[in-house]
Amino acid sequence: MRRLLTPSTSVPLVIIASVMAMVVSANIKEGRRDRRLALSRGERALGAAGAPSTTREGLAKRITEMEARVAAQPDDVRAAVLLADALIRQTRVTGNAGLTQQAERVLKNALREDPGNYDALRMEGSLYLSQHRFAEAVIVAERCRAMRPEDSVNYGVLGDAHLELGDYDEAFDAFDRMMQLRPGPGSYARVAYARELQGNVEGALQAMRLAADASEGGDVEAIAWYHAQVGELLLKLEKPGDAMREFATASTAFPGHPVAVVGYAKALETVGKRSEARALLEDLVHKSPTPDVHARLGDLLAAEGRVKDAERQYALAEAAWRSDAPEPKNLARFLADRGEKLDEAVAIAEGAAKVRHDIFTEDALAWAYFKAGRIDQARRTIRLALRTGARDREILRHAKVIG
Repeated sequence: MRRLLTPSTSVPLVIIASVMAMVVSANIKEGRRDRRLALSRGERALGAAGAPSTTREGLAKRITEMEARVAAQPDDVRAAVLLADALIRQTRVTGNAGLTQQAERVLKNALREDPGNYDALRMEGSLYLSQHRFAEAVIVAERCRAMRPEDSVNYGVLGDAHLELGDYDEAFDAFDRMMQLRPGPGSYARVAYARELQGNVEGALQAMRLAADASEGGDVEAIAWYHAQVGELLLKLEKPGDAMREFATASTAFPGHPVAVVGYAKALETVGKRSEARALLEDLVHKSPTPDVHARLGDLLAAEGRVKDAERQYALAEAAWRSDAPEPKNLARFLADRGEKLDEAVAIAEGAAKVRHDIFTEDALAWAYFKAGRIDQARRTIRLALRTGARDREILRHAKVIG
């Protein structure tokens, strides 16, 4: 596997090395170009002054306004794209996976009106990523890349999709190209994830800090997300105090953003403040329920001996992973962790591994094999999960147990 951002890959390394100059000059230049393009169409780019707000209230307002525009003018593709973007973001904020289905209907209608509309097609790629339809995201991103090969966003979508499918060389190539075309928050964040996958957590933190620093502006939902990712990396480096500050910064930008709340809860648990972590998740589960939040809350309740309450949260997590927010690898790992329905856990993980070869799917399959007593298969599969050099704690823990 080719290593992303090593001395042999000189362009991205030079970009990252010259941090301050590139952050300032590249983002100013790209910002000016984006503003010129947006103004030529009579609109503002997201994150620019006067752009649609991405606060909680701003997203709700945009959804209401764009729904009205689309209802009045079905051929208003720009309104459809803005509506789909807001709905996808609201999914991240509220945990309501049904919003992506609404976004898909909006985009499909827009593309019926204008089948070759570039903006709608590009948004469709992002939509497929949010729905974990990664093979379809690749197809759409390749089509958009053929239409506009200098648009860096296409390489981000393409790389994200290949990454989730386990096609790491293709993903890293796409991220390298994205960095060459447009250094900025999106490309820095992808460099961070690529480095993390290869075990360079310190380098990942450096790149993610760049993403957070470069994201200052009107897109507060994105700002919160980037700072929360910095916090997650600090947790992996066993710096919970620093992580808490990043999660607090994220919540200042976008109060109550789920990724910030979950991260802060994990940091509290790390320093032994389990009851405070549990209280945060109990509040969050009513506002932005996701399978992950239910499962984490279940673990904290179980640790307090509240078995019935924990089982209720586990049941909600399992149901959501099966229907509202299907994620086979997470469901298989969840069942294996609990020692339940192990034959089904293996079948689910094997089904996922037929189409996805990422290390997390392979880890889930290895763990399901192990818990089901299929040790030789577990050992073969966990080696695949270790192949990138990632320092993921769960993968390393499973590898140690499997032997």
